[in-house]
Amino acid sequence: MDLVEYDGYCKKHMNSKEFTQVIEKTVKEKRLTYIDAIVWYCEQNDIDIGTVNPLVSKHLKQKIQIEAEHLNFLPKTAKLPI
Repeated sequence: MDLVEYDGYCKKHMNSKEFTQVIEKTVKEKRLTYIDAIVWYCEQNDIDIGTVNPLVSKHLKQKIQIEAEHLNFLPKTAKLPI
């Protein structure tokens, strides 16, 4: 992975927590979906989207799954009535 931007500065390596914070901030500021925010971030920083999988936290994966189910990209998972 090349240089990536994190809160206005660039660094060579980013951990999962930092990546999640950047994506969350991008979703809020640019009003993008989580999927689009990851794609946008990778395009802006010349990062191959296939290399960010280890940076996607469990929390972010859950949000992406919910979003994908809502957009009918994935079949809906069963939910218990509360």
